[in-house]
Amino acid sequence: MVTRRFALLIAAGALVVAVVPAPWLVLAGMLVLLAGVAVLDALAAAPLDTVRLRRDGDTTVWLGQTATVTLTVGNAAGRVLRLSVRDSWVPSAGSANAEHRLELPPGTEESIATSLTPTRHGDRPAVRVTLRSYGPLRLAYRQRRASWNEENTPPWTLRVLPRFPSRRLLPEKLAKLRVFDGAVVTRGRGQGTEFDNLREYVVGDDVRSIDWRASARAQDVVVRTWRPERDRRVLCLLDTGRTAAARIGDEPRLDACIDAALLLSVLATRADDRVDLLAVDTEIRARVEGGGHRTKLARLISGLAALEPALVETDFGLAVAELLRRDHKRALVIIFTALDAAPIIEGLLPVMSKLATRHRVVVASVRDPETARLARLPESNVTADDVHVAAAAELSLDERDRVRAVLTQLGVTVIDETRDHFASKVADMYLALKAAGRL
Repeated sequence: MVTRRFALLIAAGALVVAVVPAPWLVLAGMLVLLAGVAVLDALAAAPLDTVRLRRDGDTTVWLGQTATVTLTVGNAAGRVLRLSVRDSWVPSAGSANAEHRLELPPGTEESIATSLTPTRHGDRPAVRVTLRSYGPLRLAYRQRRASWNEENTPPWTLRVLPRFPSRRLLPEKLAKLRVFDGAVVTRGRGQGTEFDNLREYVVGDDVRSIDWRASARAQDVVVRTWRPERDRRVLCLLDTGRTAAARIGDEPRLDACIDAALLLSVLATRADDRVDLLAVDTEIRARVEGGGHRTKLARLISGLAALEPALVETDFGLAVAELLRRDHKRALVIIFTALDAAPIIEGLLPVMSKLATRHRVVVASVRDPETARLARLPESNVTADDVHVAAAAELSLDERDRVRAVLTQLGVTVIDETRDHFASKVADMYLALKAAGRL
């Protein structure tokens, strides 16, 4: 195939030929000459089969940050390789897909760094590396079909972790957790505590903590010490159905739920509690359970990264059946969903009584402040459209209140908060239940 340089030569030759006698004969001869030179230039280009490609670099990145992936191009041919390389990624990977020009002597290699600033969380794969090998005069080049380029492209997938803005709240919540731990140690035995170990009695200890049997064996006065209950079970159930796709501000409701689930998971892990995750709509989309705390937290974050809302109605019966089948011990179950009347009444309420009798259930929903704003009529120039919009918004708010009341009657704790305070409310709820020994 020919390049733009070849076309420019043809155009320049046509202008020169226009001012000489017998222009058509001269033009034909010039075309034959340039075509022959272009063919020889293409034959002199290094074959693409000798190009060696490999990748390295970042495999994970938080949404909003920049990752760097390096593509190394090697020349295994016996001649100089004049190459054009275009490294293409999916659009949401945030790559410029710039073209790079390389000139590699035989047996050498060169690296190309690609900066990626993703716009969505999840897996962002590399699509294709397109190669062109130019001749010495750059009048023609060799290029294979797109299928060949795809087969020879080294695979690479960048996992984009979900945005975690509530991370800024961790120092505050962890400080509350430490205060609670210290209060338990000072207070001694009580609700929400468990036996820790035995130690020698010191002046000021509560005499009710003396273990008389252990004191008799040790021939010294020893007391029991207590600590906050550990290894409590916390299960986050994420609704990834159609209501999770509704936009709250500039992001889907699911992203706000993921943010709150991350904050709760980090907090519960620091408190030595077990955190499991189940994401469901019409099928199980993600399940993270078992393993050590540190390992599980990393797997949980990775599992949340791949979640996307699906435009289907969530099957809460499937989710509850899965919970009741696998979890026999009492747990704190936080259901991240929307307080929309139809999916709650038709999907969640019929199975809520079974779940609430075995576990402590919390329903956490992100409230859209736009609904409350639309429910207020403008102060002046009120139109019929304004009245209809306000009435519809007020009806939606009343339905949420009725759903909240029904869930509360079933013994379910309901969190209905705006995006800015949602994650904090969920974390405070966990801390309050742990402090009260009600997990």
